[in-house]
Amino acid sequence: MKLFECVPNFSDGQRPEVIRAIVAAAESVEGIAILDLESDTSHNRSVLTFVGEAGPVAEAAFHASRVAVEKIDLNHHKGEHPRMGAMDVVPFIPLGEATMEDAVAIARRFGARVAKELHVPVFYYGGAATRPERADLPNVREGQFEGIREAIATDPKRAPDEGERAVHPTAGAMAVGARPILVAYNVYLTTPDVATAKKIAKAIRGRDGGLAEVRALGFEIKEKDRTRAQVSMNMTDVRRTPLHRAFEFIRTEADRYGVGLEESEIVGLVPEDALLDAADHYLKLNRFDRHLVLERRVREKLAAKGLGSSSTSSLGPLASGSVEGFAKALSTRTPTPGGGSASAVAGAMGCGLAEMVLRYTAPADALASDLKGVVGEIATLRDALLRGVDEDARSYEAVRTARSAKKAAPEDRSKVQSYLDALHASAVVPLETAEACAKAEQLLSSVRSRVKPIFLSDVVTAEELLHAGKAGAVANAEINLASLREAGAPAEDIAQRLAKLGKST
Repeated sequence: MKLFECVPNFSDGQRPEVIRAIVAAAESVEGIAILDLESDTSHNRSVLTFVGEAGPVAEAAFHASRVAVEKIDLNHHKGEHPRMGAMDVVPFIPLGEATMEDAVAIARRFGARVAKELHVPVFYYGGAATRPERADLPNVREGQFEGIREAIATDPKRAPDEGERAVHPTAGAMAVGARPILVAYNVYLTTPDVATAKKIAKAIRGRDGGLAEVRALGFEIKEKDRTRAQVSMNMTDVRRTPLHRAFEFIRTEADRYGVGLEESEIVGLVPEDALLDAADHYLKLNRFDRHLVLERRVREKLAAKGLGSSSTSSLGPLASGSVEGFAKALSTRTPTPGGGSASAVAGAMGCGLAEMVLRYTAPADALASDLKGVVGEIATLRDALLRGVDEDARSYEAVRTARSAKKAAPEDRSKVQSYLDALHASAVVPLETAEACAKAEQLLSSVRSRVKPIFLSDVVTAEELLHAGKAGAVANAEINLASLREAGAPAEDIAQRLAKLGKST
């Protein structure tokens, strides 16, 4: 299977209903997976990332472009970021076994279709460029929408690769390309002076004698309570210029102007190795073998044994197994899995259903930061509850083992303490399950009024699952708390946390 990443950049970062419509158009195509969406109000720009095979990826990009052309008018568009079109840039990036030649072929087919069906002129850039000077995107976008609108008909150098020599009256033109993985990386200065940011951007920019494979601009970022100066970079090959080298270069340049660096940010996705390079540099790791990274080793071993994706590698056998297998495991005459594990499963299902509802409801403010934050928090709780499925079973088995060891050596203080520790853990695990369910209930309740009526039955199901998960986990924690008190161990911390959740009945 040859996979491709597509990262359309479109010229709207301020209207959630438009952004959502464009994303939904891409998402409607079977065979692609949405990986990320980043919107910036100051830049007035959004970056969508999805992945799939050649056909679905190109189709999803076209669907998204059609909506962008319909809904974005560049005559009324203002933002910090340069732009030439409503759907400004559409790059295709080969992954795995796919080649750059494959990506170029997709770009060319896509560009021809855009020009023919959407009547938007197309300029090829990167690996798809038809002229050497167009390999660099800034050269293609020079003059932006207004400048290209004037030059496209009269300047032979500005003639498009596809379509008529006239921009679309509202959607402008489009840059379509094929390129390697790019990292969008921004550094914020401790000054609002955009002139300083522009000087630093020029110093680091590859074409002006700075660092290789770095494109940079200086921006003024206006926020609610302040204005900040930003050095915004596209790092087109982090193997040649890694993130930490760019960061340190900017730090040195900023020192010249008497300013510091406040923070940095990555927009969109980043290769794992780019972050490991930074860790290697700043931690001064000596001959560090990256195969020693836990998650990498797990992925390698699972792949070697044909045990599926790494998405479940951090989960135990109960949580990562089938629904049928878990139900059968519950039915057997064994103490584990029991009510604690079942409570965690109920809570995880409730969280998953709540996420689905919030993702599909898509009201006008679906991409508001508060709703996006709620979905993120519920997803984190879901992951914690899934881990709790096996943790609950393990904690019970730990109590049984420690109890047997204590009985065999009742005078051994270490054995007694191990038993008390196991008892304490057996109460904490379901307590954490209950708290996670309660938190998810609160989050769902906080946005319930924004859910469309068609999804209310799903909301009720999610609420009942979360309530059942909380009630069952509280009951388990209460029983284990009683055992802990009978053993004479301090348990006030657990009792106080349970009191906040209320009784199980």
